[in-house]
Amino acid sequence: MAHNTSSEYDAIVKICKELFIKKTRDYGTAWRILRPSSITDQIFIKAQRIRTIEDKKINKVGDDIIGEYVGIINYCIIAIMQLELTADAPQELNPDDVEITFSQKVRETKDLMLDKNHDYGEVWRDMRVSSLTDLILMKILRVKQIEDNDGKTLASEGVKANYQDMVNYAIFALIKLGVA
Repeated sequence: MAHNTSSEYDAIVKICKELFIKKTRDYGTAWRILRPSSITDQIFIKAQRIRTIEDKKINKVGDDIIGEYVGIINYCIIAIMQLELTADAPQELNPDDVEITFSQKVRETKDLMLDKNHDYGEVWRDMRVSSLTDLILMKILRVKQIEDNDGKTLASEGVKANYQDMVNYAIFALIKLGVA
């Protein structure tokens, strides 16, 4: 069966973006109040819940892991947007501007994915979804450490690249789960 990663990726992003924009219109940009570490912790909560469900095979809350992966993607995009907003930026942003910025950040992240897919030969297609979850958790722990080091790194990529990798791993998981 032939795969078209680019179109599958776009289908997942469409789902995530539609939900994100609806919530932005419902709640405004209340997420602007979150500090970077709080966003990272929200992503951690979602990824840890996925891992718990994967390990225990029990879901008592009822929300499926697909929604949690979507949440990871959207929170990572929020984090990337927050990184680039200045301290004097207003808390409430225009929803149309947020939609444009969301699309721009996803486009940058997709370009990174396409470059890495070229070099790695789409090896993610042979991975287990649980491994993608573990990679997301590892990236979260890296971001937490960088945050604890006041953003300073000696030889590592910064937090933006880690958030982008998490977006891509979550999209891969959703593709593997048959969402696209």
